Amino acid sequence: MKKIILLSLMMISVLYSQPQKLTLQESIELGLQNSKDLKISQSKLKSSDAKVSEVNSMFLPQLKLMANYTRLSDNVPPFEVTTPFSPMPIRISDPVLDNYNLKLSLQQPLFTGFRLSSSKKAAEYNFNAAELEYSKEMNEAALNIHNAFWNYYRAQEVRNLLEKSLGQIENHLRDTKNFLENGLVTQNDYLKLQVQYSNTKLQLIEAENNLEVARAVFNKTLGLSLESKTEIIVDKAEAKTVEYDIKDLVKEAKQNRDELQSLAYRLKAADENISAARSDWFPNIYLTGNYYYSNPNARYQPLTDQWNDTWDVGVTLSWDIWNWGLTSSKTTQAEELSVQTQATLEKLNDNIEVEVYQNYLNLFKSKEKVDVSRLSLEQASENYRITSEKYDQQLATSTDLIDAEVSELQAATNLTFSLIEYNLAKVRLEKAVGRRIY
Repeated sequence: MKKIILLSLMMISVLYSQPQKLTLQESIELGLQNSKDLKISQSKLKSSDAKVSEVNSMFLPQLKLMANYTRLSDNVPPFEVTTPFSPMPIRISDPVLDNYNLKLSLQQPLFTGFRLSSSKKAAEYNFNAAELEYSKEMNEAALNIHNAFWNYYRAQEVRNLLEKSLGQIENHLRDTKNFLENGLVTQNDYLKLQVQYSNTKLQLIEAENNLEVARAVFNKTLGLSLESKTEIIVDKAEAKTVEYDIKDLVKEAKQNRDELQSLAYRLKAADENISAARSDWFPNIYLTGNYYYSNPNARYQPLTDQWNDTWDVGVTLSWDIWNWGLTSSKTTQAEELSVQTQATLEKLNDNIEVEVYQNYLNLFKSKEKVDVSRLSLEQASENYRITSEKYDQQLATSTDLIDAEVSELQAATNLTFSLIEYNLAKVRLEKAVGRRIY
């Protein structure tokens, strides 16, 4: 039994110690699921939906129940009537000192100066805007995940390149030591390689630290704990040529960007709020009904200490004839908010055009950098191969070899950075034109 428990604990320990391997798509799905920004946006969406329900409820009859108890002072005289035919007053009723009242009221709006209809449309437009803003937040969160994923990959590749370079230097150190023992190189040549080894080792230490930082940022972006053992799966970073037309991209962005559609709905809501603000210039008409159950009931005369019920139905009209400019001020505020929203929409249109154009240029710049970096790496690798062979034959110095190694490492690093920059530039362009990147 103890062996079984021990074996189970060991299996659990192995499972928990294994790193969580994630592709880009899996990272996006996990990150969106755990995103705090999306939870906030979803809460705003639910709030907007509740506002629509709130306004709709105002169209329906409002039913209220009120209860009241009043105790009168003991010096209340009875209700008496004096007549010329009787020397003594005639008592109609004794005072009822304990008063109980129950009232059930119903109010149905018939006309509110278009306030309710305008408020309903405004709430629906704001809800539509909140839906689009939630979609926008999803794209924003996905872009953050893309950035964290590719930054993690960049740090990982830099570490791998430095490890490869360090291995090459170690091989050359062994060869150079043999040359030194046979008197083929000087002590200075050997020391130069040792210095280069130390410098590369320092770069590797920095790269490993950067890798851990990139992993931590990646983990938090996905909603995981800081110390989670995660690994990313990337087939290979490539730069496929894609043809775009800037006019088509700008047109697509203006049709698809959630921010533009959301602001358009906010503008419609602002216009409806103007109509709602103007509603106080019109009368409000309500259908009212009341049911009373009281002891005593004042509608029963003379008053008696007993419970009686009565009811009434009526139509109420309310109209603010003069309110010292309150309605005008509310209307002006609503109109100016509409002006601000319209200006913001126009400004956003301009900004989106610039954003699309900028990302379009960045994509093509990144593609050119990839092509140049790839050619540079081919040249640097060939130069290193030739220099390494010459060094083995003592036809090149250690300085030549170090220069060739540094050039190859820099070229490989530049290519890695260029490929990652290209992939991110492509994602940013797709987001800029309103495409889903998740």
